Amino acid sequence: MLRQTALIERMIEGNRRYLTSDQSSGDISPALREKTAREGQSPYAIVICCSDSRVLPESIFSAGIGELFVIRVAGNVLDRHQLGSIEYAAEHLGCKLILVLGHTGCGAVAAALHGETGGFIRYITDEIRLAIGQEQDADRACELNVAHAVESIRHAFSEHPEIPSAELDIRGAVYDLRSGGVRWL
Repeated sequence: MLRQTALIERMIEGNRRYLTSDQSSGDISPALREKTAREGQSPYAIVICCSDSRVLPESIFSAGIGELFVIRVAGNVLDRHQLGSIEYAAEHLGCKLILVLGHTGCGAVAAALHGETGGFIRYITDEIRLAIGQEQDADRACELNVAHAVESIRHAFSEHPEIPSAELDIRGAVYDLRSGGVRWL
């Protein structure tokens, strides 16, 4: 668990740099692009986050090419596709830290709160409604949605002994759109 603590500290420090920067400070150099194209990726964390264009995990954590394995889906909801991606990154890339990153002002959470969805969006909002129950406060609903996703990952991996879930640190956090800060849950 010591390694995971160091990884979380790395993310916290990256977010501190982000809060005071005007530009992304992650390494996106041509040399690193060439190296990762040749040698492959070795991300230190998996980040499951919303598709919202204002949420940029690599920037938020001052990460460069190959440092984060990012899975984006509206409302950071999970199904078998996302779980398969998490499994791949954990098993084949050696990621030990999984972060579900919600955010303030999430449109998917707002849609679930107001019950005004149809079409395919309903699959997202139904899952969020399951997570938030009767909660009506948007910030608290966001936290509950993140906690639900964290528990969904834990549950899914506990049922599959081939995934070394005991070695994984699964966390939740909320990104504040206004301040840029990340609050770990």
